[in-house]
Amino acid sequence: MELSNKTAREIWADIKANPKRARFGYGRKAALVNIDFQCAYTRVDEFKTAYETDPRQIEYVNALAKRFRTLNWPVVWTHVAYAESGEDAGVWGTRTDTPDSLQNIKHGSRRAQFDERCEIENGRDLVYCKRMPSPFFETPLQSLLVWHQVDTLIITGGSTSGCVRAAAVDSLSRGYRTIVPEQCVADKHESYHFANLTDMMLKYADIVDVSETLGWLDQQVTSA
Repeated sequence: MELSNKTAREIWADIKANPKRARFGYGRKAALVNIDFQCAYTRVDEFKTAYETDPRQIEYVNALAKRFRTLNWPVVWTHVAYAESGEDAGVWGTRTDTPDSLQNIKHGSRRAQFDERCEIENGRDLVYCKRMPSPFFETPLQSLLVWHQVDTLIITGGSTSGCVRAAAVDSLSRGYRTIVPEQCVADKHESYHFANLTDMMLKYADIVDVSETLGWLDQQVTSA
């Protein structure tokens, strides 16, 4: 095992600065998967479970979604919410039982509600309730992607070390080119955030500046 005195942020900066790093690249058609932009995780003014890394995160995600709709490509928003009993959280919900615990994000609650800053187009965008980290687990996401014949996933949301990472691993495992715009993901602590950006970049996904993805989408709009 390699040892280092560098911080996770410094290691990430080194990885990102390498111009020779290999890329998966964009494919022919993409889907946008926005993970858990709900108040429990975005409203730092209300909930201690919330976090913010880039203050423009939701603004960037809205800009991505707008371009996806112009292309008639799928836009998916996920959130987590559980029954009053919490039993549908399974073993994941057994370690703690406080008002802030995962299984106590109840259907219809403020914590389960999407952040009002998200521009979700009801009736057009797809909204999935997931109960485990990956947006693929027991949701219709895989069927949607097959139907649309996409080969690329753009993943945003939180947390970087949790559900975003799970999504990236499952996306790659299913054969999708996986893109994570850096400014569009967030985590509770910079150590988890940058360590997982590094790990995803080295193994599972292309971590890119959001301007690159917006530029690629603009090219697709022009071509269309």
